[in-house]
Amino acid sequence: MTALNQYQRLEATALWRPSPEAQRRDVVVSIGDATLTISDANDRALSHWSLAAVHRLNPKGQPALFAPSAAEDEAEELELADAEMIRAIETVRRAIDKARPRPGRLRQLLTLAILAGLAALAVFWLPDALRSHTASVLPQVTRVAVGERLRDRVQRVTGAPCAGPLGTRALDRLGLRVLGANGAELFVVTSGVAGAAHLPGGIVLLNQSLVTEYDEPDVAAGFILAEAARADTADPMLALLDHAGLWATAKLLATGMLDDAVLDSYAEGLLTAPPVPLT
Repeated sequence: MTALNQYQRLEATALWRPSPEAQRRDVVVSIGDATLTISDANDRALSHWSLAAVHRLNPKGQPALFAPSAAEDEAEELELADAEMIRAIETVRRAIDKARPRPGRLRQLLTLAILAGLAALAVFWLPDALRSHTASVLPQVTRVAVGERLRDRVQRVTGAPCAGPLGTRALDRLGLRVLGANGAELFVVTSGVAGAAHLPGGIVLLNQSLVTEYDEPDVAAGFILAEAARADTADPMLALLDHAGLWATAKLLATGMLDDAVLDSYAEGLLTAPPVPLT
């Protein structure tokens, strides 16, 4: 995305608080791969916000106030005065919003008609057919959005991904060397993942031991290749939809969204399940 590439690694100082009761603290804000990273002065990541979900609390006010999403119960708040960073966030948010699929009224009516027909034939309709159809027609932008939301939910167990600039560049180079330009997006987490795991939308999580306990990147590269092979063998979206069930799958087909509860329960099983053997 041109807008995102234009502002890669842009940084600015800001004030951030994790909850309404907490005191504001000085932080550094940077734009990364579709995320807004909030770090302390020691470059330790404090929070990660999805740029697609970032919500401005005072559209015309200064300094600008942002929240991770438009949800009323959002606890975090970011106060930003840097004009260039504000402009960058707004530009990227608009670009992401334009890239989202916007079905017209006819498509919505057709989708509702299809869902009504499926409901009438629920006794005869195989859930696997709906699951396979949904996975086959989902646009890539929806797959990426679902994968990013699942990654954010997984952070409750794994902790926030390592986001230091040197580590991020090293991961980017490793991913490019192992999988090529269109390979997976790599994230290193501190716990919760036994080796590696892959998510829908081309996301691979790596346990930090794979990069800290070995002098050479060969071990991490092997795990990356294994997860890429598993994703090629079995669409990770199919596994998620199988767990989600019939109605959640139908909702994803109609709206492009899955409930947080579905993602949370799937994340727990994903991190505890043994890896699928490669044949």
